[in-house]
Amino acid sequence: TSVIQITATDADDPTYGNSARIVYSILQGQAYFSIDPKTGVIRTALANMDRETRELYSIIIQAKDMAGSVGGLSGSTTINITLTDVNDNPPRFPQKNYQLYVPESAQVGKAVGKIKANDEDLGVNAEMEYKITNEEGAAMFSISADSDKREGVISLKKHLDYEKKKVYTLSIEGANTHLDPRFSHLGPFKDTTTLKIIVGDLDEAPIFPVDYYIMDVYENAPVGTDVGIVTAQDPDNARGKIRYSIDMNIDGETLFSIDENSGLIKTRASLDREGTVWHNINVSATEVDNPKLVSSIPVTIQVLDVNDNAPYIQTDNDIIVCESTKAGQVIQTIRATDRDNFANGHFSFALPADVPANPNFTLKDNEDSSASIMARRWGFSRADQELYQLAVVVWDGGEPALSSTTTLTLRVCPCQRGLRTPTCRPQAFFSSAGLSTGALIAILLCVLILL
Repeated sequence: TSVIQITATDADDPTYGNSARIVYSILQGQAYFSIDPKTGVIRTALANMDRETRELYSIIIQAKDMAGSVGGLSGSTTINITLTDVNDNPPRFPQKNYQLYVPESAQVGKAVGKIKANDEDLGVNAEMEYKITNEEGAAMFSISADSDKREGVISLKKHLDYEKKKVYTLSIEGANTHLDPRFSHLGPFKDTTTLKIIVGDLDEAPIFPVDYYIMDVYENAPVGTDVGIVTAQDPDNARGKIRYSIDMNIDGETLFSIDENSGLIKTRASLDREGTVWHNINVSATEVDNPKLVSSIPVTIQVLDVNDNAPYIQTDNDIIVCESTKAGQVIQTIRATDRDNFANGHFSFALPADVPANPNFTLKDNEDSSASIMARRWGFSRADQELYQLAVVVWDGGEPALSSTTTLTLRVCPCQRGLRTPTCRPQAFFSSAGLSTGALIAILLCVLILL
């Protein structure tokens, strides 16, 4: 697939030999893209590039005159390529079965709950439509997408009567609205789940002023942090005392507590948004004078992100520096990762401010959450120094920003020519073992004599 065409200019006379005849090549990024040496048209080299796996690419293009022959002059540039999203990921409900408590006093036409199918795509490619596919559910409830077309909002169509029917089962389907026929073989681009709606008997039981609560609390908040208050009232006695509790059958009771008198919900443990974003609990309200009269309400608690994870540079191996490296040449592009929300995840790079300027290497922040390590001088000698250390600081875009410092090891060696990535020549490893050329010759002669 054609991506872009680049053009280099040469001030030499194009009619005089090959002085101005330019040939294009890729110095970095050959695994993902190719370039027409004559036209400069960049194309993808992989058949199935996945944005969800990797979104940003930086490639280095060289333009060389004299038709690319030895002795020709060259220049290079960096092209940053961003993959655009396509609808190639079907939506999926996190669970196959859900349960929702709805009091029989819920108002017709009002929302009683929400449900969501997750989609790894972005924008319109992740927009959803929902529908109830069974007659029992569709007769009593309706479902429609919210304003962002991500969640399904469940509303009541008819009055509920606990004495007539206590449980409704809804078969819900979530489907993408913008399909791409090129990826139809990855479908179907829809998913189904089952929602059991339990009708609450509110005959003389406490009444909540709303049908459900949505609250939020920041992750890592201290234990005992206030989350929100639920309030119920005895319909028969405005001064009747109510006792609140969290349904012990729900996992949320290990994370949250509730004051039995005031209905104030607090945290019982430190919450981690990177682990779970939404917590669903059921709160029960019981009349003190008549403990048999109980009503419940679903409470959804969203864990808000805080910048509590410092970014770090992704690197496993030493960075190879070829002895023939030129000043200004990109040695390697490094990237960082962060477990926090994307809002905190735009990364910046720099060399430590409290360290003297490095005479050998410099760092260029590409402003796309990557940075390029570049040589500051011409040529390196493995005999003079094999290993270099380069400390790099990376920080995120949170407030306050978090940072970490990683010391990278750069290894100098004579490199093999013609390879896509810098690779040391085999003979480079013999000297690492401390063997001189004469010692190697002596060893070889001994082997020949034994043979």
